[in-house]
Amino acid sequence: MPTAFDTVTTLLGWVGAVGGVSAYAMVTRGKWTACGLPFQLTNFVAAGFLCTTAARGGVWPSVAANVVWMAVGVQAFIVIARGRHRRGAGADDVPAAEPAVAAGESAYEVDVSPALAAA
Repeated sequence: MPTAFDTVTTLLGWVGAVGGVSAYAMVTRGKWTACGLPFQLTNFVAAGFLCTTAARGGVWPSVAANVVWMAVGVQAFIVIARGRHRRGAGADDVPAAEPAVAAGESAYEVDVSPALAAA
């Protein structure tokens, strides 16, 4: 019979799985950018939850992968924080951490109409 701890870790695993897939979907659909804080934070938390569930189940390769995923997230937080700090300090030559994307557009869309018109 599962204990309350088992139930909680399983629930955290499901929340982590849904969060990770949702973050990926948001980037794929162009709603978030891969270098943006919402994506990085969601991925970091999702990896932590999945790591907890994997550790409880003794699935050590998954634990290791999620620890690495979280380390990548920490590095991304540092890059985002440094970029915001530099922009706040008046350094105009520092690129933004997130590319400017108009509402409803994807950061990956390319307007090919001029090339088609020339053909």
